[in-house]
Amino acid sequence: MKVMKFGGTSVGKPARMQEVAQLVTKDDERKIVVLSALSGTTNALVEISNSLAAGDRNSAKQKIEQLESHYHQFIHELVSTTEAQEKAKRIIAEHFDFLQIILRISFSEALNKDILAQGELMSTKLFSVYLDEKAIDHVLLPALEFMTIDTNEEPQLGSIKVKLAQLLKKHADKKILVTQGYICRNARGEVDNLKRGGSDYTASLIAAACQASVCEIWTDIDGMHNNDPRIVSKTVAIEQLSFDEAAELAYFGAKILHPTCIWPAQQENVPVKLLNTMQPNATGTVITKEAGSVGVKAVAAKDGIIAIKIKSSRMLLAYGFLRKIFEVFEKYKTSIDMITTSEVAVSVTIDNALFLDQIVKELEPFGTVDIQKDQTIVSIVGNEIAQTENVLQKLFESLKEVSVTMVSYGGSAHNISLLVPGSDKHKTLQLLNKGLFGM
Repeated sequence: MKVMKFGGTSVGKPARMQEVAQLVTKDDERKIVVLSALSGTTNALVEISNSLAAGDRNSAKQKIEQLESHYHQFIHELVSTTEAQEKAKRIIAEHFDFLQIILRISFSEALNKDILAQGELMSTKLFSVYLDEKAIDHVLLPALEFMTIDTNEEPQLGSIKVKLAQLLKKHADKKILVTQGYICRNARGEVDNLKRGGSDYTASLIAAACQASVCEIWTDIDGMHNNDPRIVSKTVAIEQLSFDEAAELAYFGAKILHPTCIWPAQQENVPVKLLNTMQPNATGTVITKEAGSVGVKAVAAKDGIIAIKIKSSRMLLAYGFLRKIFEVFEKYKTSIDMITTSEVAVSVTIDNALFLDQIVKELEPFGTVDIQKDQTIVSIVGNEIAQTENVLQKLFESLKEVSVTMVSYGGSAHNISLLVPGSDKHKTLQLLNKGLFGM
């Protein structure tokens, strides 16, 4: 059993979805195919939901009609027989009737979750119609029947294992099982989701639950690169990463993989492969327990960072001071990315400004609080990077032209993180590409 996950760009055009069908039928291994919504759909649904929340029903109606028109064009190009066309039209009508109905009822957070679920429900049903047209034996496995989260919005892996095993046994004669990424049910039994990027999470959870031979994440790039190819002209795909290295890269900005994806696969030691739908024969990146090699492997950048510096010569060395600082962030469920301390100050970074004003107000009794917004964390990731010869020398020689405001080194054996002004991000990535990789 293997798991194959295809993102929005991989199914975003009829020709792409048809190529996905070819990929899932290339071998005889039993597989669970996880699909995202068609590219652009979730953004459109978010806009519809936002319009409804703002009471702008006319705008919501217009956006629903635009999206429906896009889907009718999509199915026109996806399937060719009259029977398949009619079946696909009925599916579209069902879901867009629902979206029309919500224009007449009161908006709520539960309704918002129902709206956001429509993309994955439609993409999997349309893919199933195409597979039927091509006489490819399969079954549609509704994620809402097995994917659940608890009251803390954490996946219930034990429950997922049991429910999924029952469904797999029920459909033991099927080699291709298609399901939705992203969507789930919460502790109240309502439709919910695993947040943005949640389809990666779904795939990894399924792979862990059924102890798959591999979890393949198919996107539009040939594996995880050693730098951001959108910013740096010369990058290469990394052949092998450890789970720890991949988790660091995903968390600190590598967009190809969602940060949550690594943990479930790591728990059951299921290899994760990052592959390219547009270049299916490319080697891609494999993520396993073993790193494969030592030294610097990649650079990633995380934007939208806020640095908070608390300066207090009177209290910093006092017993329990750091605990009290952390309790403020815990109170507002705001995670800290980086931390540095000196004799008179402690500096931390966060990536969520939702409770920034309240956090600052509660920190002020401890000392002077200084805020720097629009910062970027640049992380240099590799296996046993702290023991790699001359890595710090190369790193800082590369960045002579950049104002580095924080450095985190030694907290992880796989990561050195720097804080730089957001305006210096592009320059920093380009300089590191030349200094660390000679590219």
